[in-house]
Amino acid sequence: MNAADAVTMSVHRHVREECQAQFEEWIVGIGAAAQTFEGNMGMGIVRPAQGMPLEYTLVIRFDSFEHFQVWQESQVRLEWLERSKPYLEREAVETVAPGLEFWFTPPASKVLRQPSRLKMAIVTLTALYPLSLLINILLGPVILSWPLALRVFASSGLVVVLMTYVVMPPVVKLFSPWLKQN
Repeated sequence: MNAADAVTMSVHRHVREECQAQFEEWIVGIGAAAQTFEGNMGMGIVRPAQGMPLEYTLVIRFDSFEHFQVWQESQVRLEWLERSKPYLEREAVETVAPGLEFWFTPPASKVLRQPSRLKMAIVTLTALYPLSLLINILLGPVILSWPLALRVFASSGLVVVLMTYVVMPPVVKLFSPWLKQN
């Protein structure tokens, strides 16, 4: 699987206060249903902060557009979406981003706008190379005796998590003036 082939969909849902517990159960159910589809790479949930409006963001990833489309058009997904309607204050807002472009889409953006693929590649490499190097320097001696497949899985998993949640948000913010130029 090539990361550039992956598809990420984020969905923002405003939940009725009296329905929050039911919506949390719904999240577990739709997540389990999505996992049964080929190519599913998992679902992340951003829950509302304490005292803030009840806006949930669900992020689901598939390894290819074809697998994503099968999920998107499935009867299973449609049934789960129908079940969520009583819990929502208004329509959900969906954003679909291919490959690495998800990192470059502002979270509040209603329109999918990305910089050129060349700029995305440059910024990603600028962040990825030092992070990969650092992880190999720090983690390498600890996992050197592990089988190759396990070492690659551990370091790749750490890189993906750190890139997504720690590294890319500030890097994209730092480079945003350049990324916004045509």
